[in-house]
Amino acid sequence: MTSYIIRKILYGLAVLWGVITLVFLLFNIVPGDPVRMMLGQRADEADVQAIREELGLNQSVFKQYADYLNDLMPVSFYKNENDDNQYDNFRSYCVLAKVGDVDVVLKTPYLRYSYQSKRSVGTILSEAFPNTLILAAVSILFALIVGVFIGVLTAVINTDFLNKLTLFITTIGMSLPSFFAAILVAYIFGYLLESYTGLSMTGNLYSVDDYGNGSYLDLKNLVLPALTLGLRPLAVVVEHTRKSLLEALSMDYIRTARAKGLKRWSVVTVHALRNAMTPVVTAISGWFASLLAGAVFVEYVFDWKGIGVIIVDALDTFDFPVIMGAVLLIGFMLIIINIIVDIIYGILDPRVRVY
Repeated sequence: MTSYIIRKILYGLAVLWGVITLVFLLFNIVPGDPVRMMLGQRADEADVQAIREELGLNQSVFKQYADYLNDLMPVSFYKNENDDNQYDNFRSYCVLAKVGDVDVVLKTPYLRYSYQSKRSVGTILSEAFPNTLILAAVSILFALIVGVFIGVLTAVINTDFLNKLTLFITTIGMSLPSFFAAILVAYIFGYLLESYTGLSMTGNLYSVDDYGNGSYLDLKNLVLPALTLGLRPLAVVVEHTRKSLLEALSMDYIRTARAKGLKRWSVVTVHALRNAMTPVVTAISGWFASLLAGAVFVEYVFDWKGIGVIIVDALDTFDFPVIMGAVLLIGFMLIIINIIVDIIYGILDPRVRVY
């Protein structure tokens, strides 16, 4: 088990390195100047060059790439500038050795500072990521509970009407783009039916008190974005649950369980459903990971202060450190989710072994 997890982590780190390289190259190929975004198009050329030099944007692309990788590595190499505050930007660090005028530093990954806000990228992401994680988790939980229930119901009560209705629902759920679904749900339930639902078109997990008493937890703002984000995985869960359960119910061990006199729902829930959940777990894991990365449009429509809004704003202003930090965070979560899913496979299906 330990060796398997180590291999998966190493594979994941290799993938992250490839993603970092690709995003870095794209950022340097796409036309645009983050310094002009900061200072404005009419800024003095001397000021522009000074900022470019401060950010290291006047160096070659290869040097910028090498410096960024060096900042990310836990063991990094920096030229000693004889400055006591040289490493204050790192959350924690330890100078392991000095080789000439070069320090070998053990540290936490350094994501740098935002070009626009001058705030630490780590701080920006730590404030936004919990909102995205909560939104994705609630969406997946909604899709899993409702989807499994509908899938089991349509598999057990296998009628032509329910089959056609399920096919219609899953087709609509899969084909409806997230950004269009977000606009539609926000308009219908947050505008037209606001007096009945009590839900607003926009909002965050915490709302500011009208009387200046600080912020408070406002869970109703979570309903519409979670519903919208959960529509597509809901359709997937319904289809996979129904199909897998129908296959499981036709197996010999199910006939044996019925022949022994076990009750119908006991056979379905205890014996058949457990084996039918393996493809559902596969679908859910993939969708949960994609929701972390794909909540951009939904968060932007509902003004949900998560990673999606951060990424859109950063792309709009060519804020490279924020974009790269968000990509790294999402990629890291994908690695963790894949490892957890593989372990769950072994629990659900004894035939699967994690080595």
